[in-house]
Amino acid sequence: MISLVIQTSFIGDVVLTTPLIASLAARGPVDVVATRLGASVLVGNPHVRHLLAYDKRGKDRGVSGLLRIARLVRAESGDAAAYLAQGSLRSGLLARLAGYGKRIGFETSPGRVLYTHRVRLRRDRHHAERLLRLSLGEHAEIPLGTLRPHLYPSTEDRTAVDQLLGAAPNEDRSLIALAPGSVWATKRWPYYAELAAALQQTHRSVIVGSGDDTPLAAEIVRATGGDAVDATGRLTLLGSAELIGRCRAIVTNDSAPLHLASAMNTPTIAIFGPTVPAFGFGPLADASVIAEHRSLDCRPCHPHGPMVCPLGHWRCMRDLSLETVVARVTALT
Repeated sequence: MISLVIQTSFIGDVVLTTPLIASLAARGPVDVVATRLGASVLVGNPHVRHLLAYDKRGKDRGVSGLLRIARLVRAESGDAAAYLAQGSLRSGLLARLAGYGKRIGFETSPGRVLYTHRVRLRRDRHHAERLLRLSLGEHAEIPLGTLRPHLYPSTEDRTAVDQLLGAAPNEDRSLIALAPGSVWATKRWPYYAELAAALQQTHRSVIVGSGDDTPLAAEIVRATGGDAVDATGRLTLLGSAELIGRCRAIVTNDSAPLHLASAMNTPTIAIFGPTVPAFGFGPLADASVIAEHRSLDCRPCHPHGPMVCPLGHWRCMRDLSLETVVARVTALT
């Protein structure tokens, strides 16, 4: 049976969709529609037959773009099924316009009116499990190891990491990845520079993130006297995954690098402030710990994390001490 997966949400969501893709690939060919950035983390995935980048806010904007994409992913048979991993009305319409007689998504999604099969969204489960249940059903037994996502960096990605690290020998210290950034400002723990300095005797810090995170990386490099390696904006997403995979551990906010680390099975210290792991986006690496301020009644305050603290104190991050996170790193490494 031919399957289409539509996932045009955030990078982390795309990574967490890979177990669903692998499950569907056991039944037949799988095609995937993702944003341009989302598609970039699925390059090389052996479970994907055709990968289509949908530039929904650029050249594919509007009705004409939607119709173009629908033509490109047109269903090849009457039993083809579309899995709406991203539940917008636009995604549901895309699946219908493309001729998929079976359209499967969550019962709470805005596009549910266009679905032929609606699956209960279990808010008490990890999002990777929620997505996988679009394929396996609500009551199937799912072993924990099945939920861990997988990514497939290329030879070019590995070469880029070789060159980056070759220019900064670590003197036999363990590499530790630091991911200080996030699109949402309140999710950025403010003590990464101090953390890198505190770990410097035993770990060489490498900073991962997009070019937008370069100012944060510069603070870390300064705090270590130029010892930390700034990889922000210098690698593809799969290249960043490859780099994270070579590290002894990663310290990361609730952001995309957390999910890249899960895919590479890198031990993870995940820092949660305005959000909580119970939302379903915690780490899935075999060795993982959470750093969070559990005693605050105001947590969680937002499904993603607001740009500013609604109460003005931002204690969920400010009061999460350097010593607490250093202790988590020590215990895990």
